[in-house]
Amino acid sequence: MAFRPLTARAPAVLLREAKPLKALLGHAQRLAHLQRLLDSQLQPAAREHCSVGSWKEGTLTLVVNNGHWATRLRYQQKRLQRQLQLFDEFANLMQIRFMVRPATVQHEPSGHTIDLSTDAAATIQSTADGISDPNLRAALERLAAHAKPKS
Repeated sequence: MAFRPLTARAPAVLLREAKPLKALLGHAQRLAHLQRLLDSQLQPAAREHCSVGSWKEGTLTLVVNNGHWATRLRYQQKRLQRQLQLFDEFANLMQIRFMVRPATVQHEPSGHTIDLSTDAAATIQSTADGISDPNLRAALERLAAHAKPKS
């Protein structure tokens, strides 16, 4: 009796057939649709700072990436609520909540950056020329090679 692996299926098929994935995909599509409706009513400058967090039981939770934009949107809350209620999806909108959640910034690993002038590189190279130890000489020459050319 040999092991027969399952045949590979396309991701789109899996998303349509697997119940947990299907529910997750449906929820994501619903949020994307609500986000498009919200974006149509927000000022262009505010769109990149605000996203739909959840929509349930008449409460729309908006996630804003900083306090400044949360304050600005709170001042526009009544107008925004009236405009969103015109859409069938938001017909029973009773409240808009704002949640401030700063965007997660992924820092690149900070390596040592060397900004070396050509004069400093020339000094290091002349020092390397006077060194008899081959390892130290090679290290100083590599260091001198990091000089930025004059523009």
